[in-house]
Amino acid sequence: MFRTDLLKGKTILVTGGGSGLGKAMAERFSELGANIAIASRRMDLLEKVAEEISAKTGNRVFPVQLDVRNPLEVEKTLDKCIAEFGKIDGLVNNAAGNFVSPTERLSYNAFDVITNIVLRGTYYLTLALGKHWIKEKQAGDILNIVTTYAGTGSGYVVPSAVGKAGVVALTKSLAAEWGKYRIRLNAIAPGAFPTKGAWDRLFPDPKMAARMLDRIPAKRVGEHIELSNLASYLMSEESGYLTGDVITIDGGETVANSGQFNFLEELSPEQWDVIEKKVKENR
Repeated sequence: MFRTDLLKGKTILVTGGGSGLGKAMAERFSELGANIAIASRRMDLLEKVAEEISAKTGNRVFPVQLDVRNPLEVEKTLDKCIAEFGKIDGLVNNAAGNFVSPTERLSYNAFDVITNIVLRGTYYLTLALGKHWIKEKQAGDILNIVTTYAGTGSGYVVPSAVGKAGVVALTKSLAAEWGKYRIRLNAIAPGAFPTKGAWDRLFPDPKMAARMLDRIPAKRVGEHIELSNLASYLMSEESGYLTGDVITIDGGETVANSGQFNFLEELSPEQWDVIEKKVKENR
């Protein structure tokens, strides 16, 4: 659905780019012509993925080791990427961590581990790159990967919910403040998009994953290319008037589970016949 040169000439940094959704987005951006930098803590994985993507697309992919929780590392990483490509045009804050647990079982450190990656890592990168763009009078695009429960909260993933809610607030706040600098910020809230590491931590029991499917009107999980295409649009000039938004892509899960009467999905046609008869009797 996209021109093959949609992102040609752009350089995009993707955190958490060595696996899962980060890898999928990086590969799609590269297919559409962008130069890519992928960052995470595992340099061995990054080098392998960079070689793999570049072989497929013929475009440059630069692996760079980064712990997003360290602001000094963040600044050095941006310097390395700019030295490699001459500039950075876009940033995808995708690095994250999550696991399921009753909150009362969490230590202070367990809470910090997640929020430091999700929230601190995002604002360290956003602030460092935003300051650079403003100084250089350069336009830029930032895409934050959040979650469907960032706006509602969710039990059993409270550190993630807190961190992602903060990222949504950051997205909207800086879209308002930095629009004058031609810097756009948007977010994607994915529903169920299975990745090996995250899926195993969130759904250690297969029955949990099956129950998740029951909540989704589309009756399936998302495919990585579907999210990657949305991300590509948001990082392109074609979405130039879109900023400060959070776009949900979840097969209808959020809306299906928020309506007061959506539980009526469980009724059979015969049960509806009985209800219809009673409604007519009471007119």
